[in-house]
Amino acid sequence: MDRAALREDMVDSLEHEAKGHVRSEAVGLAMRTVPRHEFVDDERSAYADRQGECYGTTVLSPSTAARLLEAVAPREDDSVLVVGAGVGYTAAVLAEVAGDRNVQAVDIDRRLVYEARSNLSAAGHGGVLVDCRDGADGLPEYAPYDRILLEAAAVEPPRALVEQLAPDGRLAMPLGAREQTLVAVDRSGEPVERFGPVAFRPMLVEGEQATTVERNRTLREDREFAEREAGGRRGWEQDWIDWENR
Repeated sequence: MDRAALREDMVDSLEHEAKGHVRSEAVGLAMRTVPRHEFVDDERSAYADRQGECYGTTVLSPSTAARLLEAVAPREDDSVLVVGAGVGYTAAVLAEVAGDRNVQAVDIDRRLVYEARSNLSAAGHGGVLVDCRDGADGLPEYAPYDRILLEAAAVEPPRALVEQLAPDGRLAMPLGAREQTLVAVDRSGEPVERFGPVAFRPMLVEGEQATTVERNRTLREDREFAEREAGGRRGWEQDWIDWENR
């Protein structure tokens, strides 16, 4: 099995106008170089354009990974943060562009942190730092970042991540809840580019790791929306007011 040839075929298909997911020379060259089979258990399907799963998290298909990478638009020597490291593949591609020492990654699931570290080392990118953190907090020790890639959906750009961007920095993320759009956000927190619809799992907070029995995503989102709606109501529209405690 000629793995280099398989990578060439994979990227060629992603560059073809039928898909058009790889558009830049930097991303195309990096994806041709990074050995994806080091990040996927089933080597036979490593270069097929389909997603997988590892420790309860989605292993992105090459198409989806390419869309994220093009949205974040990495450049040589950029300082890059990956939020939601997963198995480490996108971090490896970004390291191929920006250099290992310039790329950090975080994941809330400790097992995935170990998995990503092992995979990155096997792929020749052991210099990428991977830490176990709540992604919403980012990694302020290494900020500011030229590029931040969030590999999970959120209803709005996480404030800490936006604040950790360099003045001309760029955050790429799936924006939305049920209906999501891949966007690039600038330091103001506003989308500056949109890259079409996507479907990602929601960003997790502490206690909602993929390894827990039940995720509380729905309860958390319902509470957030209820609080937001209540804050905009007039006094007579409030469901209930505890006058004794006011």
